[in-house]
Amino acid sequence: MRELEYIEVEDKKIWLLGTAHVSEESSRQVREAIEELEPEVVCVELCESRLQALREEKRWDETDLGEVLSSGKTPLFIAQLFFANYQRRIGDKLGIQPGAEMLSAVKSAEEKNIPVELVDQNVNITLGRAYQGISGREKIKLLINLFEGFFEGEEEITPELVEKLREKDMLTEILDELASEMPSLKKALVDERDEYIASKILSLEYEKIFVVVGAGHIEGIKKTLKELEHKTKVVYQKTGAQDTKDRRGLGRKIKMIGYVIPAVFLILIASSFIKHGSEITVNLLVLWFLINGTLSALAAAAVLAHPATILSSFLAAPFTSLNPALAAGWVAGYVELKLRKPRVGDFKDVMRLNSLRDWLTNRVTRVILLVALVNLGSTAGTLIALPYIASLI
Repeated sequence: MRELEYIEVEDKKIWLLGTAHVSEESSRQVREAIEELEPEVVCVELCESRLQALREEKRWDETDLGEVLSSGKTPLFIAQLFFANYQRRIGDKLGIQPGAEMLSAVKSAEEKNIPVELVDQNVNITLGRAYQGISGREKIKLLINLFEGFFEGEEEITPELVEKLREKDMLTEILDELASEMPSLKKALVDERDEYIASKILSLEYEKIFVVVGAGHIEGIKKTLKELEHKTKVVYQKTGAQDTKDRRGLGRKIKMIGYVIPAVFLILIASSFIKHGSEITVNLLVLWFLINGTLSALAAAAVLAHPATILSSFLAAPFTSLNPALAAGWVAGYVELKLRKPRVGDFKDVMRLNSLRDWLTNRVTRVILLVALVNLGSTAGTLIALPYIASLI
């Protein structure tokens, strides 16, 4: 079986199977490996919430849109939807459910009364750390890459393409590209999870262990297992007090930046008034309003928002940019939700998005795109307007 890799660490014999996540071949290999190896435990790259979602299918109609919009994690939510739809399309073409190989591993183990261990980090913690870890520039790159994917159209998906995605060299190339463009994102989504999974495996009281993970994690897990071989077995888990401490530290930095911007703006306006009087100062205020408002309104128009939403984006952005507690995208999203409340069908269709048109006509995904882009427009307006105003004083 060409996908199966073996490694001995301390007194443990560990077999690793790299899968394509959407592949009938992967599911078959999982069942065969469990049958042949008869391991003492089967480990899968899942957490409790992801296993439940696979077993029951995620109910998007239970999504709290208000929480999504106000959490500031809309870029990652968009990415989650984008890749979930891509996996669904592959599954539709090949007649298999995304994540079927993980379910196959769990079911096969349960049928043979073999214990199952969920060795992946909680998906909410992973996404939270990914969002907190990436810089503003990386967030912009992420959105740009996603929109490039929208405009490229529907790629023809064949079994050969899926098998290519599973090849180690190609996956390594993809991950290396991700590391060069968005290193912080790869660290949270791949590297930290590799460490977590490896440490969780070593913490198990079993000698014969079978592990099912995505092919892109194999090398990282093997490397970490070797590194941890002679160290104290401590499960890598950035949760609880440590994770809360990290979040608070980063949160304080973000809040400080939020207060620096209005402080700089007030200093510039005060300097203008002292040096040039009220007339030029008023002109600078108008410039601030126009630059910030126009870019935010254009962002709202780009996703075909309601005219009232576009107007609210224009009016809100110049003020929310000076208020750390508010964001122009939140205002725009609230107005859009009031004017175009998502229907039951919109929630059902979030997993049937095949084109940019689908994203823009679905009221759920449109409001999510709206919040992300209006916030981006407001941020761009602030970064353009502040230096420009300073140059005129």
